[in-house]
Amino acid sequence: MKEFLLVFRNDYAAMPEATAEERQAIMKQWMDWIGGIAQKNKLVDRGNRLGSAGKVIKSNNVITDGPYIESKELIGGYTIIKADSYEEAVELSKGCPILTVGGNVEVRDIVPM
Repeated sequence: MKEFLLVFRNDYAAMPEATAEERQAIMKQWMDWIGGIAQKNKLVDRGNRLGSAGKVIKSNNVITDGPYIESKELIGGYTIIKADSYEEAVELSKGCPILTVGGNVEVRDIVPM
């Protein structure tokens, strides 16, 4: 069984402001989806949300603000799952709540060093 990183992206600036009840409903969708993966014994790391600010370190110790302002899609979070194949990892990703609000999920295999 291989491990896969699921990267969640969305244009968060274009999303409408949610009420407290709407945020709670969205959080329940996320918890239900992650819980379903865990029930299948496919969850490696529940992941985390990521803040919107950051720094990018480049060669020669050049440090810039990031993520880049010209980027519309921002990485909002991640999780790590295990699956027998890319196809299975993609199937598990299809239930991600971010897909219901115009976001996307990137599925990448984790290659041990």
